[in-house]
Amino acid sequence: MSKGKLQKFAEMETFCNVYQFPYSALKDSEFAMRGRWRDDCFCNQNPIVLELGCGKGEYTVGLAKLYPEVNFIGVDIKGARMHTGAKQALEEGLKNAAFLRTNIEIIDRFFAPGEVQEIWLTFSDPQMKNPRKRLTSTFFMERYRRFLADGGLVHLKTDSNFLFTYTTCMVERNRLPLLFRTEDLYHTDGIDDETRKILSIQTYYEAQWIERGLNIRYMKYRLPHGGALEEPDVEIPLDDYRSFKRTKRSSLETSK
Repeated sequence: MSKGKLQKFAEMETFCNVYQFPYSALKDSEFAMRGRWRDDCFCNQNPIVLELGCGKGEYTVGLAKLYPEVNFIGVDIKGARMHTGAKQALEEGLKNAAFLRTNIEIIDRFFAPGEVQEIWLTFSDPQMKNPRKRLTSTFFMERYRRFLADGGLVHLKTDSNFLFTYTTCMVERNRLPLLFRTEDLYHTDGIDDETRKILSIQTYYEAQWIERGLNIRYMKYRLPHGGALEEPDVEIPLDDYRSFKRTKRSSLETSK
């Protein structure tokens, strides 16, 4: 591990807005603040919104600035990236922004039923080979149901046609209420000013995708608690790239 990363990890240990509980720390126990985020972390009764896979925390910080009456929590396992947003939030005095370093696979261990009102998924790894790892899979939707308010909102903002198509099929298959969907966010007419203000927040990776001329896709839908969820049974063309300036790793053309 580089010296820079070690310094960031050491500094994060002193941040009052960061909670670090990877899987190994919760293997046989429950998170003590589960159900008490408003009281113990934010000291208010405002709504809670999660950004899962927050990376550098641009959306968590940006949303916290726009909506001081809402509490935002950025979640990721990569602490060196999270350090950027956590430090900015502290320096700017954003009392409504916090960060949780953990594995998203166990996210339901950190929040009580109905404790969260919205989820943001910003430029998540499309996980084209493994549906269970996709943050919009029914595997994760079932976990979100355990703490998201009934009918709570899920936002997806992505450059990946694969993930966007898969999520569209998942929403349609399970008849989830779709509120908005566009395959070209920055060239779509009719978006209201409030939504455009929120969606104008750009992450580090989004700037890279826009530079490459890729469309930014966005949708939001509700996640009711009732009904069994089913995976869509469709073949979807794979993205023809993997990450910035790198080609895709697989020779396959489609996946489920």
